[in-house]
Amino acid sequence: MPVLLIRHHVSDFARWKAVFDEDGSSRRANGSRGERLLRSAADAHEVLVLLEWDDLDRARLFTDSDDLREALARAGVTDWPDIWFLEEVEWPPA
Repeated sequence: MPVLLIRHHVSDFARWKAVFDEDGSSRRANGSRGERLLRSAADAHEVLVLLEWDDLDRARLFTDSDDLREALARAGVTDWPDIWFLEEVEWPPA
């Protein structure tokens, strides 16, 4: 399964999280199948998002979209995100 790993800095986590939550339907409409949110233990302004996607090409289209750029601006992202396109190879059993 394709996975996106996105890392960026935010000015205010609560503000960022509200926009992230608002945009959930947009992510799902573009192929997102779920997410995990993480914050750096050393820097509460550094956020990592792990997104499962249905198709790698659709994930790339989403990361290049104006919708994402606008959401990042509204959310107070202070740098351009680092984005990794990954393919899951193994997931340990629960």
